[in-house]
Amino acid sequence: MKIKPYIDKLEQSEEYKNFKTKYPEAFLVAGFFVLDLEEGANIHQIDFYVPSEKKIAAFSLDGEIKVKLLETLNDKVPEHLGINTNVDLDALSGILADEMKNRGISENIRKIIAVIQNIEGKKIWNLNCVLTGMEILKSHIEDESQTVLKIEKTSILEVMKKMPAPALMKAQAPTGSKEEIKDELEKLNKIEDEIEKAKEKLKEELAKKKPLK
Repeated sequence: MKIKPYIDKLEQSEEYKNFKTKYPEAFLVAGFFVLDLEEGANIHQIDFYVPSEKKIAAFSLDGEIKVKLLETLNDKVPEHLGINTNVDLDALSGILADEMKNRGISENIRKIIAVIQNIEGKKIWNLNCVLTGMEILKSHIEDESQTVLKIEKTSILEVMKKMPAPALMKAQAPTGSKEEIKDELEKLNKIEDEIEKAKEKLKEELAKKKPLK
């Protein structure tokens, strides 16, 4: 499924209608998804930017629709995101699997943390994946062409080494499926900074990939 049906569902909710009444200037900036390929504990979130508050309104679509206003990492205004995409959420794992085979990566994907945003006029999927074993896969996919712009693998141990001790302690996953999902959300909040850094690198990569005239 593409992201448009999720946005359509959101726009029909009272929570969204009340939000737009209060913040008519708000606009769509991102889709945030956790795709659990093993247990199906997926998470779907749609983000809007609120200029008057300089905050992100994050709508959770699983179960009862809820919204939270979140602080941004900087004062930069994010780009508008169109609701039409070429890539289905369910197709992300297949696109990655093909590229992994081409690069000799044999692990399987267990979970995908996917963020779609508009970066310099292009819809880009920023993916952080948990693989079998102790591996993390990071990738960028251009939505229009479904082209993999970047893919790199690192170990969870290396990521943990770079985390401050307090954050590392909070990132330990407790037992119990509900607690694991809550803990996953907490960890996702902590990687927002890494996503912002990745976006800056991606802009440099896109600039290098501009078509020749």
